[in-house]
Amino acid sequence: MSVLTPLEALTEFRARLPQKARLYVAGCSAEPLAMVDAFRQAPDLAAGLTFFGIWIPGINQTDWAGLHPDARAESIFIGPDLRHSFSEGRTAFLPLSYTQAWRWLVQTPADGAIVMVSPPDSRGTVSLGISADFSTALLDREAIPALALINPALPAPEHAPRVSLDRFTLVAQETTQLVQSPSTDLPDTFAEIGLQIASLVESGDTLQFGLGNVQQAVLGALTQHRDLRIHSGMITDPLLDLLESGCVPEVPDSVVTGVAIGTDPLYARVAQDPRFRFSPVAHTHALTTLAAIPRLRAINSAIEVDLFGQANAEFINGQQVSGAGGLVDFMRGAAASDGGRAITALAASARGGKISRIVPRLAPDATSIARADMDTVVTEFGIAELRNRTIDQRAEALIAIAAPQFRNQLSDKWDACRRAM
Repeated sequence: MSVLTPLEALTEFRARLPQKARLYVAGCSAEPLAMVDAFRQAPDLAAGLTFFGIWIPGINQTDWAGLHPDARAESIFIGPDLRHSFSEGRTAFLPLSYTQAWRWLVQTPADGAIVMVSPPDSRGTVSLGISADFSTALLDREAIPALALINPALPAPEHAPRVSLDRFTLVAQETTQLVQSPSTDLPDTFAEIGLQIASLVESGDTLQFGLGNVQQAVLGALTQHRDLRIHSGMITDPLLDLLESGCVPEVPDSVVTGVAIGTDPLYARVAQDPRFRFSPVAHTHALTTLAAIPRLRAINSAIEVDLFGQANAEFINGQQVSGAGGLVDFMRGAAASDGGRAITALAASARGGKISRIVPRLAPDATSIARADMDTVVTEFGIAELRNRTIDQRAEALIAIAAPQFRNQLSDKWDACRRAM
C-alpha cells in the first residue's frame, strides 16, 4: 500500500465518500493535526461533511464545523473552540457519558474514519498508541472505510490496541508533535484540597482521576502512599512523580488507562514502562470492570454542588462549557466497588471569594450528577460524607465545608427551602 501526503490521501479519501458524508475523526492526544492542516489547504474537501468524535475542551482545539460553511459536527463536549459553531447551530451537542458515547459510536451511521497510528511493526500492524479510548469502536466496523495517518512521533506502548495496516483504505504519513498539555502552577487552595483527598486514600487503593487541577493536586499529595494502582480514563504529567516515588508497584497493568494527555516526557515514559496498559472505553469505563476493582477511589471535580448533593460539571452562568464525560461512569463504578468511594472535589468559592460554589439549589438544567450518585464532597475546608445520609444531614455537612462567609446565608436558604418542601 502506497503512503501518501496528508493532502493527497485526504483528497482521494474524500472522493470515495458520499457528497453528504459522516466522518469520524479521532481526538484527545491522537488528534490528526496534519489532516486539519490538509483541510485548511483545501477547505472544499470539508463541504458536505458532518464530523463527529470525542474532542476534549482545552485539549482539542479544532472547530471541525468551522472548516467550511457547509460542514457540520457532532460532539459530546462543548468547549471554547466549538462555541462559535455551536452557537450558530452547526455543531450539535449530545449529552452523553463516555459509556453512552461508546455505544453511540458503535451504532451511529458513518461513511468514513480518520485515525492517527504509529508506524507499522514487522508484522504489518500499527498501534493506536496513547489514545486507545474510542477509535476501535469505528475500526471494528469493518465496512467503514478508514484513513490512517502514520505519525512517527506517536508512541506504541507494548500493551495498547493494534490494528493491521491492511484495515485502512488509504495511508498518509507526516511527523507532527503530539498535543501538549503541561501542568500549571496551582493556587494554594488546591494544595489543601489535595491533602484532604489524600486523607481518604489508603495504600493498596486503586485510583481514578478526572482531568485538571484536582488530579494534579491529589497526585502531589500521595507520594507517601504505597501499592497504589491507577485505573483511569486519562493520565497526565503529574503521574510521573508518583511513579518515581515508588507508590505504584512495578508490575504489569498497575496503570490502566485509555489516554495519556501531557507533554513529551510522559509520552516517552508510557512507551517504555511495562506498568502501562492502554484500553478502549468499553473496558476502562464499563460498570462490570469497575465493580470488580476493590477499593476504587474515583476522584473528580465539579463546578458547583448544591445542598441536596447535586452537582454541576458542565455549565457556567447558564452556558454549556464542557460535557459529562466519564464522570458518572466512574462514580457509579466506585459505588459498585467493594470498599469503593466516589469523591467530588471543588474550591469552596470563586472570583476571589465573592461567589460560593456550594449553592442552595442548582439551576434546573445544570445537573450533571444526581443526588443519588453523590458520595463524598471535598473542599479546602473539609470533607462532607453524604452516602446514606438524610437530606438535612447532607445540607448540614455541605454547609460545614462551604467558605465561612457564606455559611449563614446557606443555612437560611436551606431552612426556607426545607419549609417549602
